[in-house]
Amino acid sequence: MRISGPLVAVALGVALVGCGVRPTGVIGAGESASGPTRGVRLYYASDSGLRGVPVLDREIENLATVVKLLASGPPPAEQLDGLTNLVRIGGYRVTGHDTRVTVRLEEPYEETGRDLGTGQLVCTLARAQSVLDPKVGADDVEVTLRAPGDAVLGPYRCAEFLNR
Repeated sequence: MRISGPLVAVALGVALVGCGVRPTGVIGAGESASGPTRGVRLYYASDSGLRGVPVLDREIENLATVVKLLASGPPPAEQLDGLTNLVRIGGYRVTGHDTRVTVRLEEPYEETGRDLGTGQLVCTLARAQSVLDPKVGADDVEVTLRAPGDAVLGPYRCAEFLNR
């Protein structure tokens, strides 16, 4: 006995309907995401490590502005989501040139340099430098902290602090 193609198609259709699979049409979801995301992100600490929060409502003109925003802490919605600010610095001056960012601190730095607070600062500044200087990739930026008395921490790259 020979089974025809249309009979096989009907049998498969019945089997699929019988197991709860229903045919659907194409569902449009807009354009596909492509390329790396751009824009400044402020990095905050969470139980699972660092998480970047995009800065959507401000134009960033320099690195000092980014540090001020970071120091003000995460927005209320992100606080409810478990994000917190561990950056504790007093006065500072921050400069960036090409792939190098330097933070000159006016007071001793209380952290180890391998902590999440330092990671917040490093990742935030690396991302900001790559936005302010588009020819620079955030992964290439090195951040150095210079405290009074010639104490130097770094240079650090953001990747050292992610996925801890």
